[in-house]
Amino acid sequence: MRYDLVIFDNDGVLVDSEPISNQLLAAYLTELGHPTSYEESIRDYMGSAMHRVHDLVEERTGQRLPVDFDDVFHARVFAAFERELKPVVGATEVLEKLAADGVPYCVASSGSHERIRVGHRTTGLERWFDDERIFSSQDVGRGKPAPDLFLHAAERMGVTPERCVVVEDSPLGVRAAVAAGMDVYGFTAMTPAERLVGATRLFGDMRELTALLSGN
Repeated sequence: MRYDLVIFDNDGVLVDSEPISNQLLAAYLTELGHPTSYEESIRDYMGSAMHRVHDLVEERTGQRLPVDFDDVFHARVFAAFERELKPVVGATEVLEKLAADGVPYCVASSGSHERIRVGHRTTGLERWFDDERIFSSQDVGRGKPAPDLFLHAAERMGVTPERCVVVEDSPLGVRAAVAAGMDVYGFTAMTPAERLVGATRLFGDMRELTALLSGN
């Protein structure tokens, strides 16, 4: 194994949540008078913390989103997760291999702790992640592309940044990993490779990751 810690993004990397959440986000913003397509939601918000949604809407329109925006949105997302969410194909096998080999890993997500846990519980991934392996942008205050979350996760896991690799599928996440001084493997299942500028490696099937982490 080339690294001492594997840091996974969550949405789109471990759980196939990006299509669900971005369809709902686009619909809710449109409902509130901020017309947004699914493609625009993916482009502007994929991989970001909720504060980015508020900031961009206010910057573009001069209007603030309702104070209960996050609560309403998350209620809709969690309900959809319970009905539809699946693990990313190959994610379970990767986690099984890391655990069997004794390789430290964790998740560092822009999503809230509640969102992470709902997704893991629904998809059966919760058995791979105890409390000590879950990190959220809630823990640091600034989401991606700031490096804070990844640096926090590495520190808590006792590994220096240069010995970490991040598995990411969003441009914001890749930028955050690079800023943290970590290698980053860009997952291109939903994001065109050319948008993951700065990634150390690119791959399109989660089942390829075990070999990549072994240096093959």
